[in-house]
Amino acid sequence: MNVIGILGILLIAKRRRLIPNIQPLMDDLIFTAGFRVNQILYLDILKTAQEIDENP
Repeated sequence: MNVIGILGILLIAKRRRLIPNIQPLMDDLIFTAGFRVNQILYLDILKTAQEIDENP
């Protein structure tokens, strides 16, 4: 069994077009639920989801 975590689940949901964007959901997790995400991981998830440019 692979462990992917909630951010991995969000990526899968985006790829399957179940959700339009990951960033608002991650922001809710961070600011509302107190979820902690490393800044590098946060940006990597957004790049992987093609929600920000690879080369800013």
